[in-house]
Amino acid sequence: MKYLLLMYADEAIISNYSKEEFLAASKTWSDFVQDVTDAGVLISNSGLAPVANATTIRIRDGKTLITDGPFAETHEQLGGYILVECKDLDEAIRWAEKVPTAQYGSLEIRPLWFQGLSNW
Repeated sequence: MKYLLLMYADEAIISNYSKEEFLAASKTWSDFVQDVTDAGVLISNSGLAPVANATTIRIRDGKTLITDGPFAETHEQLGGYILVECKDLDEAIRWAEKVPTAQYGSLEIRPLWFQGLSNW
């Protein structure tokens, strides 16, 4: 099963890191990525640009409405994702517990809906 680990946190937390805190966080992330890669579980991962760079679109009555910024104001913002392939939800949870963001934010674990023709 493929699971998307969605990382949410308050963007202000990281932007307020000291140089030492940033270097320590970078090392923690590097170690995590190495572990998940070595385990053969990682498919893809990436951080996202700050929410101020987001654009939201909606189509209403056939017209496209474009808004700068996120859909809603929240205390935590979607900051990135990790796509993993695990045998089950329990394994996905174990990997999510190791994601550094879990220490100051939250992770949402979502199975991919269609995972090949067998799910159609």
